[in-house]
Amino acid sequence: MKPAQILTASLALCATLISVASAASIDAMRWHKRILLVASPGVQDPKAEHQHRILAKWEHQAADRDVSLVEVSGSQVLGATDEAESLRERYQLSPGVFEVLLIGKDGHVALRSADPVSAGTLQATIDAMPMRKAGER
Repeated sequence: MKPAQILTASLALCATLISVASAASIDAMRWHKRILLVASPGVQDPKAEHQHRILAKWEHQAADRDVSLVEVSGSQVLGATDEAESLRERYQLSPGVFEVLLIGKDGHVALRSADPVSAGTLQATIDAMPMRKAGER
């Protein structure tokens, strides 16, 4: 896949996963959404592109699990109204480093990875969360 195609697919995925979250801060999403925070040095980061490919195949399961994607790419934030610097400070994210965080509805960081996270790992982590289990009853 060419870089332009990857970027187009990534933006389409972002639009799907963040449509509800586009006008809200991470704090405003608490108790309503799980946040998948993907931080990268820039939009053409190979690890970020890999994570987008994973998420593109997992978008229906993500929606079923109330997952909203928030991306911090360089100094830009997609999916939330928070500032990049504020999110980097709050979650101890280095500007030049790729990192993925899964934040539960209660605001706790349930998963942190310096590498792209598989759909299976995301799904298993979310399905093991107490709020997810309580919702299945």
